[in-house]
Amino acid sequence: MNDKIILTGIEAYGHHGCTEEERCAGSFLKVDVEIDADLSKAGKSDDLEDTIDYSKILFDVKKIVEGTPRKLIETVAEEIAEKILNDFDKARRVKIILHKPNAPLPVKYADAAVAIVREKLK
Repeated sequence: MNDKIILTGIEAYGHHGCTEEERCAGSFLKVDVEIDADLSKAGKSDDLEDTIDYSKILFDVKKIVEGTPRKLIETVAEEIAEKILNDFDKARRVKIILHKPNAPLPVKYADAAVAIVREKLK
């Protein structure tokens, strides 16, 4: 399957990190989501019911990032992937890239990110 829904640069403020400083201060995180799904029916029907309503995914991602503080951004990415695969029948595979560009670290860097890929069990 080559069809994908791609959402990039979803931004939300979270309190994730291994240090107390990171969890207290928080920071903006950016999330990219890529969902493999068969979009052929939607392409022909022009009906929202035949696809994945990505506006719902935007709100889900924001809610997770702004939700319970986690030590690892890997955990946040995993929660996002699980939510999408569990809530959207048409989603077969997801790739989540979670960026944390502003962690309070003593070394200047452009971005820190994790990328995970999860598939729905058949």
